[in-house]
Amino acid sequence: QLQLVESGGGLVQPGGSLRLSCVGSVFTLGDYAIGWFRQAPGREREGVSCISSSGHSTNYAPSVEGRFTISRDNAKNTVYLQMNSLKPEDTAVYYCAAVPLRFGLVPLLASAFDSWGQGTQVTVSS
Repeated sequence: QLQLVESGGGLVQPGGSLRLSCVGSVFTLGDYAIGWFRQAPGREREGVSCISSSGHSTNYAPSVEGRFTISRDNAKNTVYLQMNSLKPEDTAVYYCAAVPLRFGLVPLLASAFDSWGQGTQVTVSS
């Protein structure tokens, strides 16, 4: 079973930046499409971004497009989420998730993903 561990969360001011990392437990993380999701108290878990196994295809939620960038380094079994121009409404626990998919993207829906990390807290506040 694939294990995922997120890191990089913290407290930042509005307009600041954070880079989240998601590290997989297997050498063949390149066989998995990866998604980032977030959940704030009282809210449903929502998709943020996803990336194909090769890194050639990406997708973003409209609320983060232009501010967040997803990328991956399969040699390091790591996927990143660069978060710029952060807003208070970005405050949430951020999760990475994986699904075996050698080619292409999956829908940015939690139900499409099989393996999940434990999450990392991102707080945007002045």
